[in-house]
Parts: sequence; structure tokens; C-alpha cells
Amino acid sequence: MKKRPFLAWFVSPSALIAFGIAASFLAIAQYSLRAHVPGALEPGGFTLDNFTTLWKAVYGRAFLNTVLLCFWTALFTLLIGYPLAYAMVRHPSPRLRSALLLVSLTPLFLGEIVRTYSWIIVLGNRGFVNGMLMEIGLIDRPIDFMFTLGGVVIALVHFTLPIVVVMLAAALAHIDRNLERAATSLGAGRIRVFLTVTLPLSIPGIVAATSTAFAWTFSAFATPQMIGGGQVQTISTMVYQVGFASFNFPLAASLSLVGLAFTVAVLALFNLGIRRLEKIGAH
Repeated sequence: MKKRPFLAWFVSPSALIAFGIAASFLAIAQYSLRAHVPGALEPGGFTLDNFTTLWKAVYGRAFLNTVLLCFWTALFTLLIGYPLAYAMVRHPSPRLRSALLLVSLTPLFLGEIVRTYSWIIVLGNRGFVNGMLMEIGLIDRPIDFMFTLGGVVIALVHFTLPIVVVMLAAALAHIDRNLERAATSLGAGRIRVFLTVTLPLSIPGIVAATSTAFAWTFSAFATPQMIGGGQVQTISTMVYQVGFASFNFPLAASLSLVGLAFTVAVLALFNLGIRRLEKIGAH
């Protein structure tokens, strides 16, 4: 009996997953080109009206909110995650490094719904943040975190931070420390070594982590839906509203298709940037 090659065991599952993704994409694509029949679950004939409908202001606002959420979430996640990842890799204390790793990964052990409910308790008008600020006299009345773009960003930063920290830590761990030692031996201080050696060499990891945070935020649904409370519409919440509240599945499919195309385009630009940075680093 001829033994099956080791790598062949991975081909069938990969092909099955690829087939499932392709079938789902084709189903969404054909639905987006069908007319909506009010009161019926089955779509009508061929039409392009679904895509022209997306030019309405309500969908443009949802698209803009999604882009803003992705931008601010990726930015703040990077600003918080980079120092954490740097300390995880470079701090001399093994115990502190382990503690930082545990704290960074703890959110992954909780589901998105659980984490979102936790933030509702923390950010509510009578929540921990407002209660503390009012107790110490910094504010006279509660700050409106709920149902705002800022509140959604805070929760999404917590949602994306673990994976970003892990990716940045991996990038920093692969930097050759001899390059930093060489810069130090030539008279560069710690700040200059970081700005001229460590930071530039970690840029590919920064770009990869940012693209991951962008993709996760773009597809987030539970957090914008629960903390946004319908006041912060995104593409994902709009797809749910159009598809499962209005039962306009063709329009929901077209909105999903446009969102998918935008995400793929952005990730392709990130990937192109990573390749160019790697080529520059190789020279």
C-alpha cells in the first residue's frame, strides 16, 4: 500500500475551505444582482438597482463610519500595543514579560459578546469610568461614551489589541540585536538606536499588525451593534439591518460585496507596502 505524502493530508481540507469560500462568494454575488420582491424571501430577476441604491447618504455614512472606526482603532491599538510588545520582548525580567503576555492574551479567552457587555458596564452613564471621574470631581455629569463613535473605538481597541501585540512582539523578536549593539558602539544613545534601527526594522511587522486590526475592525458586528446602539451605523450593522430587519437580502448582498471588495483592496495595498519595505530592508 502506497503511503500518502505528508503534505497531501493538508490539501483536501484546504481545498474544501477554498470551495466553501468560493461558493459563498458566488451566492452573495448572484443575490446582489437580483431584484428585491417585497413580502417574499425569494429574489426577483436580474437588476443593477441594488448597487445604485448604495449611493444614498445613509449607506455613505455607514461606509464613512466604518472607515473611521478602522482608522482610529488601528491607530490606538498600535500606540498601545507597540510599547507592550517591546516590553514583552526586551524587558530583562522574565516574570514581567510573562505577566505582560498573560495580560495581553487574556481578552482572547472571552467571547466578543462577553467583552462587549463588560464595556457597556464600564462605559455606561453609571459605569465605572463616569463614576470614578465624578467621584474625583473632574466632571459634573456623565460623559456619553455609549452610542458614540468614541465608545465603539474603545471597545474595538480592546478587541484587537491581543493579536496586534503578538504580531508586533514576533516582529521585534526577529530583529538582530547585533545591529543595535553596533549602533551603540558608534556612539548612538538608546533613543537614537530605537528611532534609527529598531523602529525601521519593525515597520513590516507594524504594517502587518495594522492591516490585521483594520480587517478585524471592518468585519466587527457585535461591538458596533451593542455599544453603537443603532446610532453608529457601520457596513456590518447595516447589512444586518437591511437583510434581517427589512428582509432585503439582495441589497444586503450588494452591500456585503462592496465591503468585501474594499477590504480586499486595502489589504492588497498593505501587502504591497510590506513587500516594498522588505525589499528596501534587504538592500
